[in-house]
Amino acid sequence: MRLALLPLLFAPLLAQGASLVVCTEASPEGFDVVRYNSLTTTNASADVLMDRLVEFDPQSGQLQPGLARSWQVSTDGLVYEFRLREGVAFHHTPWFSPSRTLNAEDVLFSFQRMLDPGHPWHRSAPSGYPHAQSMQLGELIRKVEAVDPLHVRFTLARPDATFLATLSMGFASIYSAEYAARLLAAGTPEKLDSQPVGTGPFVLKRYQKDALVRYLANPDYFAGKPAVDGLVLAITPDANVRLQRLRRGECQIALSPKPQDVRAAQNDPSLAVAATPAFMTAFVALNTQHPPLDRAAVRQAINLAFDRTSYLKAVFENSAQPAQGPYPPTTWSYASDLPGYPHDPARARELLAGVGLTGGLKTTIWTRPGGSLLNPNPTFGAQLLQADLAQIGIQAEIRVIEWGELIRRAKAGEHDLLFMGWAGDNGDPDNFLTPQFACASVESGLNFARYCDPKLDRLIAEGKRSGDQAERTRLYEEAQKLIHEQALWIPLAHPTAAVLLRKGVEGYRANPFGRQDFGKVRLDR
Repeated sequence: MRLALLPLLFAPLLAQGASLVVCTEASPEGFDVVRYNSLTTTNASADVLMDRLVEFDPQSGQLQPGLARSWQVSTDGLVYEFRLREGVAFHHTPWFSPSRTLNAEDVLFSFQRMLDPGHPWHRSAPSGYPHAQSMQLGELIRKVEAVDPLHVRFTLARPDATFLATLSMGFASIYSAEYAARLLAAGTPEKLDSQPVGTGPFVLKRYQKDALVRYLANPDYFAGKPAVDGLVLAITPDANVRLQRLRRGECQIALSPKPQDVRAAQNDPSLAVAATPAFMTAFVALNTQHPPLDRAAVRQAINLAFDRTSYLKAVFENSAQPAQGPYPPTTWSYASDLPGYPHDPARARELLAGVGLTGGLKTTIWTRPGGSLLNPNPTFGAQLLQADLAQIGIQAEIRVIEWGELIRRAKAGEHDLLFMGWAGDNGDPDNFLTPQFACASVESGLNFARYCDPKLDRLIAEGKRSGDQAERTRLYEEAQKLIHEQALWIPLAHPTAAVLLRKGVEGYRANPFGRQDFGKVRLDR
């Protein structure tokens, strides 16, 4: 039915010659990005609607000015001073017309809302603030002050080597305090999630769940109006359909292609491929709060049962690098001596017998319905794991759950085995360790292994406090070994971040973090 309606759906999009249409794999959870943690939501909100104090440039590997034109850090690493740009305009929309430009009050609102339980907006997020909670920013940031309208001061409780890089992440986007005050006065704070306002390159026009998100170019964008007049995210869960739409010219960019689609595009004169090694890890999280997965021996047996080589060949078609631990080998502090878990079903059965599970056990495997960069063929991958577990006496039921529902329930810890992936935002190894393995991340829901260990928590915390990269490396290598020994994940793959383009799309660059910058894209028609 939906395929039959494609010409009617896309005809008005294509009639607007200056609109960029992007076929993407899932609907965003919402547009109030501080409440969510999926890359899909970040791409649809933080990357197009919002800006941050600082931005991370993946090409140079350096932090760049964003809404802050400059910053200074005290010698003790406790005080960060930011000077804001003058004249940065918030979006004019049918639901809001700003009376002023960006100032320090907007920065205060954006952070105090997340950090201060007494703030009038704090309870507006039903599920909390996952990134702020997992990174314990409420404990780290002692005070945020507006020194003057264009001068903001952060005072930390302790030095943190990751703080500046953290401010480049999507959840650290800056909101309009004026708009928030109007919504609160009207008793409609929920509209911040459905009718967002930012300073970014595009302005939201309309969202039709599971169909499309339509944006208009922001003519007042401080970095210059985008080269296209509009942007449309055409939500297309099936990778094969994304490729078909690209070939028919119904979209100019297709995200998260399957490996065979990349090869097909490379051989198609009308298409092009933008690719870069991804700062990402695909994995299966093992919920350590669900017996018998609370036993390390059982988790180790599951790792030994899984044939990673066959999985990489079948699902990624050998286009991804095998993963041995939580983050990619290009990351500084990567533990290159991790032995990995070989495919050894006999040893796996011995481990299960050693903990009295000779009669086998039952569990569930959760996965998403549509393919993504970190999981090109979800159902097939789950079936491979299911078959391997059956060889050691584990009966696993596969549950395919819609992406938004999957994230919500996984954050609540309902899963047993969960196919998931993590994309770093800023090049720092802590961007994997704190969200996925810190104790505070269990409460926020980002720690999908649901594992809290004082020793691991101490290693992660000490690594953040140290300004010495050699010392941080030592601590993080020890943390990786503990994660491996405890078998908290089945590490799967480090994929290549590939995006398919129609010829004539200029200015697009693949991002190793999976973040999307459409503001510089031009259409050569």
